[in-house]
This record gives sequence, structure tokens and C-alpha cells, in this order.
Amino acid sequence: MTAERAALAEPEGRTRPGTSASKRDSYLDNAKFLLITLVVVGHAVEPLLDLGAARALYYWMYFFHMPAFILVSGYLARSFDGSPARVEKLVLSVAVPYLIFWGIHHGIYAIEHGELRDTVSPLQPTWTLWFLVALFLWRLSVPVWRRFRYPLIIAVLISVSAATVELGPTLSVGRVLSFLPFFVLGLCLRREHFAWLARTWMRVVSLVFLAVTVLLAVPLSQRLDKDWLYWSQSLTDRDIDPLLPSFLIRLSLMGLGLLMTVAFLALVPRRHTWFTIAGKYTMYVFLLHPVIFILLKASPWYDSIDGWKGLAVTILIGLALVPVLSSSWVRRCTRWAVEPGTERRAHERVAQHGS
Repeated sequence: MTAERAALAEPEGRTRPGTSASKRDSYLDNAKFLLITLVVVGHAVEPLLDLGAARALYYWMYFFHMPAFILVSGYLARSFDGSPARVEKLVLSVAVPYLIFWGIHHGIYAIEHGELRDTVSPLQPTWTLWFLVALFLWRLSVPVWRRFRYPLIIAVLISVSAATVELGPTLSVGRVLSFLPFFVLGLCLRREHFAWLARTWMRVVSLVFLAVTVLLAVPLSQRLDKDWLYWSQSLTDRDIDPLLPSFLIRLSLMGLGLLMTVAFLALVPRRHTWFTIAGKYTMYVFLLHPVIFILLKASPWYDSIDGWKGLAVTILIGLALVPVLSSSWVRRCTRWAVEPGTERRAHERVAQHGS
């Protein structure tokens, strides 16, 4: 058995060695909180990309924040075995919230424009909801990856091959396949790999490397089209040769995303912090913050701000949204939409115990 298959055979790594099964891993929750913060700040500054600083920051975050989030998601999905109970939980925790927020996004658009979009189909995700489609399909595929001898190599070949054809917007298949290697890599990882990242020299190197990538983001943000950051379009419909330059750029971005992900994970705090508990509820932040920014974009806010002060205030809004949207009172008000499975189980317990 290869190391990759051995890793896939391990149970889900949500707890630290030597801890009880009920105790969550602070390290992983810290990583999830920091990554969702990058996601929110990225969406906050997106309308301000005419500012050089905002554009460089946006590129830097998009180089790695989704690859890192997907890798962590893959690691946490290792226990998925395709059983009826697991599939039911997946449907309730991913598919149902997707449909609810897909309807909310379209409802806001209809109210704002006085009409529905030209294409109204749940098979075409709106804005950030592509990730829920991808997560649903990736998790369903976990038992399949356990069968392969070299799953990561196969995933990379699939990703590269997907870039050669136009797959269209249906189910965001282009992104699902393009980001696939990071999910499969997460499936292949073991606890020892994350422990290795805790070494002092590794953390120092990672800090220096991420600082260098900040400098790298400045010229790249001026020369590279931002569509490259989304991994959603075919390489054949661009203005450059689809073979050599395009493949080299895609592979370079894949390598850069992997290296920055490793560096980021090496710097994530391992102890329990003030934001550790919030890291448990990143799905609330992920689903709720786009609604806020859709409304904010429809308001005069982005037209009224300019320069460094406007950028700073917008970033602060993004940073503040993360703890707010993961707070207990927001979760109580929105649990019906974000975690409908939890609501159903609560009602079942009440029915069983009569209280």
C-alpha cells in the first residue's frame, strides 16, 4: 500500500493524538477562521480593484486562500464513506443550504432589477455558491479516491485536462475539476504532516516566503488578468497560446498556491485562541457574508468611498463581519438556513422527549 492510500485509509483527523474524540482540534479551527477571514476581506475589496493596493492585496489572497481552504476541507472529509447516514448529512449540511441561499441571491437580484435573471437554474451556482457544489461533489467522490493507487497524480491530470475544454457554468464543473488536486491532497495528508510544519525553522521560512509573495503580488496584479485567479475558464479561450504560456501559468499558479498554503498552515496558531470557537462556524460566515456584500454593492457605499481611507474602512468592515456572523445570536437566527439538519434533529429530540 502506498503512502497516499495509507493516508486515505486513516479516520478523519479532527482531533489531536491523545485527545478525546469529542475535543476539536484548535489548530484546524484556527486555520478555518483565518481562511474565511481572507475570503470575506477578498470579497470586500473586490469592487475597489482600481486602487493599486487593493488589487495587490486581492491577488495575494487569491493566490492561496481557496487552495488552502479546499485542502483543509479534504483533510476533514477523510471519514466520508458513502454510507446512507453520511450522504443524508451531506445533503442537509451542503445541498439544502445551497438551494436556500441560491434562492436568496436570485430574490435580491429580482428585487433590485425588477426582474429575474435571464437564466434561473439551480444547476448554475451564483457567486460564492460554486464552493458548496464543489464540496458536495468532492465529498461524494471520497470513496472513489480510496481505490486509486496514486490519487494525487490522477487528480492533477484531471485538473490539467479540464483546463483544455470549455465546460460552461453548469455546476461550476471547471472549478470543481481545476481545484480537485488540493482536495485530494487534503485526503492524503496525515497528522504527522501538520506536526512537521510546527518546526521553528519551517515557520521562519514560511514567514519570509509569504512576505516575498506580497512583493510578487504587486507586479503580477498589474500584468495578470484576474480571471486566472478563479480557475474557472478554459485555457483555449484566452488571447495567448493555450499550450505553452497558458499551461505554464496554470501550473505555476497551482505550485504557488500549494507553497503558500504550506507556508500559511505553518504559521497558524496551534493553541486555543480568542477566535478558535468561531472557526467551528465558518459555514455561517461563508453563506451570510455574500448576502451582505450583494446588498452593499447595490447601495451607494462603494461609489462614495475612495483612496486609502475608503479601502481601510472596507477592510475593517470585512474583518468585523467574521466574528459577528459566527456569533451565537446570528447562528440562532439563521440556523434554519445554514444548518437545517441541526434544526431537524432538534425537533426530533423534542418530539422524542416531549420537552
